[in-house]
Amino acid sequence: GRARHGRVGMQSALFLAVRHSGRMERGSRRRSEPEEADKGRMKRTIIKDWKTKLSYFLQNSSSSNKRKSKKAGKHRNYFRPSPEEAQLWSEAFDELLANKYGLAAFRAFLKSEFCEENIEFWLACEDFKKTKSPQKLTSKAKKIYNDFIEKEAPKEINIDFQTKNLIAQNIQEATHTCFSAAQKRVYSLMENNSYPRFLESEFYQELCKKTPISRAAQGT
Repeated sequence: GRARHGRVGMQSALFLAVRHSGRMERGSRRRSEPEEADKGRMKRTIIKDWKTKLSYFLQNSSSSNKRKSKKAGKHRNYFRPSPEEAQLWSEAFDELLANKYGLAAFRAFLKSEFCEENIEFWLACEDFKKTKSPQKLTSKAKKIYNDFIEKEAPKEINIDFQTKNLIAQNIQEATHTCFSAAQKRVYSLMENNSYPRFLESEFYQELCKKTPISRAAQGT
């Protein structure tokens, strides 16, 4: 009697499980119907997230840029570029990096791809090459090495072991060319991988559209 009772119990449990999974399947099917609406929502969220990161990078650009922007009219640099200006960025990677808004947009894109250390290293090298004081050159070289080059560095870049070793030797008596090979490697990595993906991104495509945008959005 106990065995039969056990079988009945198992059968009813199985029956309930099947009914439950059937209900779940139907529920998930129902959820997938408004897929287009979900996609639209997701696209808006991605673009909104980008804009948040973008405004952060525009506001926190280097102090030398801030000094220049005071002369050139402080707010002009923060305006959304015209579609024609944005389209120029697709002609050459340098065009994108030379534009303040473009650089901030590219940094926001790399952050969303979790590889922002590449552009941060490139910018640190650009700043390093402009350093005039030998003392500052040595301290900046060590900081760049600690941040980006050494094993397990917080923003470790993907370069070969020989280049890393050469840098470790060169920063003992730092010169302006300490990071040249590594910077070229990272530039090429960005130009061949992240840059084409940036040009295909929703955010960049939106910047290139000639459709009129609301006055409220023009400042973003």
